[in-house]
Amino acid sequence: MASLSVRNLSKRFGAVEVLKGIDFDVETGEFVVLVGPSGCGKSTLLAMIAGLETITSGEIAIGGNLVNNVPPKDRDIAMVFQSYALYPTMTVRQNITFGMESRKVPKAEQATALARVTSLLHIEGLLDRKPSQLSGGQRQRVAMGRALVRDPALFLFDEPLSNLDAKLRVEMRTEIKKLYQRLEKTTVYVTHDQVEAMTLASRIAVMHQGRLQQFAEPRTVYERPANIFVAGFMGSPSMNFIAGEIASANGRPAVGVANGENTSMLLLPEAQARTIRSPGLKVVLGIRPEHITRYDEHHAARHKDLGILEAPVEVVEPTGAHTIVIVRIGDREVTATFEPDDAPAVGERVTLAVDMGKACLFDPESERLI
Repeated sequence: MASLSVRNLSKRFGAVEVLKGIDFDVETGEFVVLVGPSGCGKSTLLAMIAGLETITSGEIAIGGNLVNNVPPKDRDIAMVFQSYALYPTMTVRQNITFGMESRKVPKAEQATALARVTSLLHIEGLLDRKPSQLSGGQRQRVAMGRALVRDPALFLFDEPLSNLDAKLRVEMRTEIKKLYQRLEKTTVYVTHDQVEAMTLASRIAVMHQGRLQQFAEPRTVYERPANIFVAGFMGSPSMNFIAGEIASANGRPAVGVANGENTSMLLLPEAQARTIRSPGLKVVLGIRPEHITRYDEHHAARHKDLGILEAPVEVVEPTGAHTIVIVRIGDREVTATFEPDDAPAVGERVTLAVDMGKACLFDPESERLI
């Protein structure tokens, strides 16, 4: 196993700068996920770590050794691609052992390594099949087996589940998690799926427009996003963003939110109230849908930092475990989450409980977390 260090890394294609001063460290045995929308530069960054793409400026070190000019074959890495990249005329056995054959690994060692990874991935019965005879999930397991058989210092995954259907994607995500827990190998994993990022990562690197927006543990990224982009990208349904202004209510700082002809006052929790004392300060209130639900006295007794809003219901979307409810607050649509048995009807005016203890405040100009 090895650590990974990326320092002030930049990449240009002609006049277009696709990566802009990327800095982060991956500790030995850590599972780091690079996540972001298409075109943010995450796959380019992974290709540079692998040595498949040249570096415009900056440094990459694996295990403390600078690898900027080291060929991919000498970086002690293994990569799993989105497209599987299996040889169609070879059997599963041949696909997995091909790299070892090329490196002239003794046959006995090849057999031991093959038995180890096929048992780990539960593909022992597929060894004599060709890729065309395999399902998508089986092909992905073979691609992973070809990487695992090398026992590298660093694993790289480039959107390995994006070609699978939704159900199989969830199953394979679980298998990758189990595999990592067994091996504890240093891993860098690229995806545009924020659910994959949240469930797999030790830490998440959120990217946007070639820049690293936040690098932190999944819970921190979700609960204390660095800026409005991270807050909106991570989570489904997305975080609500409501324009507001710092005001005073009952002697305490609050966020005033325009709600039709009135202004609703949402008291800030004591911890935030001690640091935010700027009446008239414009803010963006960020609140996730699961922290907005129907108000009742029992709910209020359990949560001390509740704000109250009244709003008309515009859309009701049952999802099974929960019901998504879209209401109108001022000139904005706001998403809330209700228990299915407690869901309102379209057109109903509901009283909402907003858990201000979970709220985030952002600067409307810089869009950064306050």
